[in-house]
Amino acid sequence: MRHLPFFFDVRDRKVAVLGEGPAAEQRAALARSAGAVALRLSAVGPDNLKGIAALFVATGDAGCDRAAQRLARSVGVPVNVIDRPELCDFIVPAIVDRDDVVVAISTGGDSPTLAASLRRRIEHVLPQRIGALACLVATFRAQAKALIVEPERRRAFWRRLVEGPVAELALAGEEAGARRAALGELDAARRQLAPTGIAHIVGAGPGDPDLLTLRALRLLGEADAILHDDLVPSAVLARARRDAELVAVGKRKGQPGWPQEAINAELVRRVRAGQIVVRLKAGDPFVFGRGGEEVEALQQEGLAVTVVPGITAALGCAAAVGVPLTHRKLASAVTFVTGHGAADGKEAAWPLLAAQGHTLAIYMGATEAASVRDRLLGAGTAPTTPVAIVENGTRPDQRVSTGRLADLARLAVGHTRGDAGPSLIIVGEVAAHAAAEQPPLAKVS
Repeated sequence: MRHLPFFFDVRDRKVAVLGEGPAAEQRAALARSAGAVALRLSAVGPDNLKGIAALFVATGDAGCDRAAQRLARSVGVPVNVIDRPELCDFIVPAIVDRDDVVVAISTGGDSPTLAASLRRRIEHVLPQRIGALACLVATFRAQAKALIVEPERRRAFWRRLVEGPVAELALAGEEAGARRAALGELDAARRQLAPTGIAHIVGAGPGDPDLLTLRALRLLGEADAILHDDLVPSAVLARARRDAELVAVGKRKGQPGWPQEAINAELVRRVRAGQIVVRLKAGDPFVFGRGGEEVEALQQEGLAVTVVPGITAALGCAAAVGVPLTHRKLASAVTFVTGHGAADGKEAAWPLLAAQGHTLAIYMGATEAASVRDRLLGAGTAPTTPVAIVENGTRPDQRVSTGRLADLARLAVGHTRGDAGPSLIIVGEVAAHAAAEQPPLAKVS
């Protein structure tokens, strides 16, 4: 290392800035953000450098910069000369500031652009509320030291606190729940009890792994076990921790699978055993995903649970084929509806769904296409209304069929074969925007 990184406490201390212009103002603002008293100087001398913790020099003149640097060094004041690393006692790194958590990136002054690029990458993956977690940890430091005497057990407690259920609740903004969970962890550690885990109900999106949220991706990398739908593709599961246990708990129409009660019980069992569990659902867990039922089951047992939304199929599939679900000239409303309800005799809603200027996104509708068609026609929808069927939307094997409502059952035949993937039906004037011929997508390895 060319520079040894330090974090100095400059609260209420004087930091001087010599020079004018944006660079000088940025250094003064940086000093103020750390609680320092920022002094703007037009010149430096032995007298006005007394009691100064650090000096920034930004005159832009090589001779003035060097003279100020020599004077500061002569009186023992650390100096930073902007854009002149050879004159610096210290350098200013690229900074990611999350309250009590600060990340500093340095290239030794050689490439500020590279440091800034690395900062942006870290900002993308570092949780926004990581500072809140650090603050929570600080409030329990004295208690943990007093109640957990053995250093190894205390280190294990802290690791679990910053990586387990407490951390996830804090990062999700559930401060009261995180504090309660931390008290429970502290009591369990004091009594040497086995800790409980946490469940995350996570949306996997429509299938393209690049459409996972950053939080979903992070949780996949932390989970002990992942209980996933059959519709979650292998490309998404490949983003999981290598040693995570993958359990397929999916349900498909007409095929045997896990009943919802069994999934709920399995989530409860694993969380009680101390596992970090991700319940990974295609699309969004709260849009035809029964995520609400799983949350209720966990909450009834007093167990920690969070929900991570995903891009639901309607949004992903529509975007993948170029369909705007709402359009200023064509559709002012959009409704998500399940096709499985089309044949169960519940007809009251169909007249409302058939209104003009209204887009329908029909989930799980390919096998019920004839019933969907008949109910919409019976409710007054024009037979010439555009429709689109999107199978495996956003995935490399995406398929699209377009036509009119009157032809919906015929169009759906090609999307109901034995190896067919999940399909979404879009009904409405906006469906005419769907591109039947899709460009080849890059294969996902």
